[in-house]
Amino acid sequence: VQLQASGGGLTQPGDSLTLSCAASEMSFSRYTVSWFRQAPEKEREFVASIRWTGSTIYSDSVKGRFTIAKDNAKKLLYLHMNSLKPEDTANYYCAASAGAILSTVRSPGAYDYWGQGTQVTVSS
Repeated sequence: VQLQASGGGLTQPGDSLTLSCAASEMSFSRYTVSWFRQAPEKEREFVASIRWTGSTIYSDSVKGRFTIAKDNAKKLLYLHMNSLKPEDTANYYCAASAGAILSTVRSPGAYDYWGQGTQVTVSS
């Protein structure tokens, strides 16, 4: 199983950006797939998750601004980011879990597979 994240870049406050994560040898319909981010000298932070049912969970810091979505047929996971802020600057990772439940979905330790990360920098 491999996850490949892409779409990061340098953008200005208030702008929008969409990240993508391509999966190989894995069916999204059997996994909870999520986005995490990690800023320099900070711990990896949960951003958003989408279960095999399609239900979604967001961190409070991105709720209302970010949208997680997936295309099971194309094996693609997306993170649509609007109204970006400088504090959104981080390396963004996609991850997949076969066994995450509501109480563990925000924990990096619950995830079996990780992408390599894509850098998002929000700066004026």
